[in-house]
Amino acid sequence: MSKPMRETQAIQLSRRTLLGAGVAAGLLSSGPAAATALPARPGVAPSKLAADEEFWRAVAIQYRTPADIVQLENGNWGVMSQPVLAAYERYQRKVNEQGSYYVRREYGQDLEAVRAKVAVALGVAADEIALTRGATEALQALIGGYNKLRPGDAVLYADLDYDSMQAAMNWLRDRRGVEVIRISLPEPATHQGLIDAYAAAFAAHPRIRLVLLTHLSHRTGLVLPIKEIVALARANSADAIVDSAHAWGQIDFKIQDMGVHFVGLNLHKWMGAPVGVGALYVKRERIADIDPFMANDEVPIVDIRARVHSGTANFAAFLAVPDALDFHATVGTPAKEARLRHLRDLWAERLRGRGRLEILTPEDRRLHGGITSFRLRDRRSAAENSAVAKDLLDRFGIFTVHRTGVAAGACVRVTPSVFNSEADVQKLAVALEKIAVG
Repeated sequence: MSKPMRETQAIQLSRRTLLGAGVAAGLLSSGPAAATALPARPGVAPSKLAADEEFWRAVAIQYRTPADIVQLENGNWGVMSQPVLAAYERYQRKVNEQGSYYVRREYGQDLEAVRAKVAVALGVAADEIALTRGATEALQALIGGYNKLRPGDAVLYADLDYDSMQAAMNWLRDRRGVEVIRISLPEPATHQGLIDAYAAAFAAHPRIRLVLLTHLSHRTGLVLPIKEIVALARANSADAIVDSAHAWGQIDFKIQDMGVHFVGLNLHKWMGAPVGVGALYVKRERIADIDPFMANDEVPIVDIRARVHSGTANFAAFLAVPDALDFHATVGTPAKEARLRHLRDLWAERLRGRGRLEILTPEDRRLHGGITSFRLRDRRSAAENSAVAKDLLDRFGIFTVHRTGVAAGACVRVTPSVFNSEADVQKLAVALEKIAVG
């Protein structure tokens, strides 16, 4: 075969081949990255499947994790399963081999197919979605671009909101001339207590026109009653921007059911896509309420994609999103949510109220997912909680991370993933009993 013919065949990989291979192709890949195919998901309730260690061992085989530690810090980003990693590597090779010949001719259409699949997974229309490099980029576009604020208005956020998003809300003071209101969420939290906290803020500051809500907190794991607080905001003539970076893929929800109009999401945390992929959602009728990104003349002004401009991003990472969504679907969000809560309960509820240990998410299942933080009653500084996390690693081989910014004091975050076993979190429980109870 001649060299020109080989090169021609190399560039004729169709979009159907590129984007439709999904999990099956990843599972059939050869070499050390290959994984044994998942068995069919048992036809039992998610609550029962959550304790089926045989099934979850089959899931865990799909991942490569450190052999010398118990990895309970999976909130920073979610490692790819082996099938998704294999797909990502294939796309990276393709993009690298074909260069701009592929990117300028076919990538745009392939990216549209990715956007459409993300929209289907979220239960929204494709023209309500823009792809981003992460939830931070999406939320900065929403906060900075929200154009209904006037000087003298107020905006609201809470202590558990993400640092970059708090900074973006503070930025509105200088750029929009608004008052910035910050509240501390109640601890211990209750469903009604959280609603009441926001109701009190709206009552005390009737000029609040925008509120930032973190769906599932990266600091403590607390899940807000989003639907109720969004309705409360609307009743007080305010809009809500929702940070669902940690919620999508960890808990089961539908955007439309919550009544939200503006959402930032991640695909590289709980959806298992490569690092550097997120999404921006704006309800179609509200797109005009977010200003286009500066000097964005590549798409029509009415297009949601005009609200964010990422420049040259990681092509292969975006192309691997359908594979990540397919792999996630093989496990299923309800099953994944139930499993993560099950792992959480094995340590958090076992130790609740014992010794010096404070568990920072309530037992109420509406208010937590898999993430839960703790602190020792007499240790609230960042340095003290960093030392607790270090002790867990040095003495017990358990990797966690300390978090700051909680009004009541710093804490240590525990974040299991689907590859963790019951034995992993039971080892944590035993370690904490020695540290805080015994």
